Amino acid sequence: MIFYDCSTAPSPRRVRIFIAEKGMEIPTVQVNLRGGEHLEPAFRAKNPHCTVPVLELDDGTCLGDIVAIQRYLEEIQPDPPLLGRDAEEKAVVAMWDRYMEFDGFMAVAEALRNSAKGMVNRALTGPVNYAQIPELAERGRQRTRRFLADLDARLGESPYVAGPDYTVADITALVVVDFAGWIKEGIPAEAQNLRRWHENVSSRRSAQA
Repeated sequence: MIFYDCSTAPSPRRVRIFIAEKGMEIPTVQVNLRGGEHLEPAFRAKNPHCTVPVLELDDGTCLGDIVAIQRYLEEIQPDPPLLGRDAEEKAVVAMWDRYMEFDGFMAVAEALRNSAKGMVNRALTGPVNYAQIPELAERGRQRTRRFLADLDARLGESPYVAGPDYTVADITALVVVDFAGWIKEGIPAEAQNLRRWHENVSSRRSAQA
């Protein structure tokens, strides 16, 4: 297998942490996003959506979706389980992971991609250019602040995002909280549950992947 990565981007970090938690070692190729390598024909042949991460399997099949990559890795190496153990747990973990992605990751991305000078005409990922909309940047900031408050409340009820165990939902949430720093939305001073959890999961060796 080959993992196509960009060490500075938050999206592939979600998979890097997952790989590290599994104790796996996968050869990695760095893709220069700033230089536009992801938009060139050679990379488009692997992922027409022009995004990282991509996991190329031994037979040449390319997985260009974070959740698909994580599911594949969980299937070939079930331990430690990061997507849940039984049907109910898997459903609950998947639910919380999607909340972390759509309520959190997408909110931060909306704010960043509609405001960053280096992303003019790149308000959405992919092969097509889209203009920035300043109003969406402000909405993204509002959504991010709401997400951080909601996550703090959730972590007042549960030691980890999806329940008593560390799962992929915690990986996504960690990346979101750190990603929020890119738009200068840090952990609120009053969010003590979130701060406790963030210190805990950030201390795991995988968080440095």
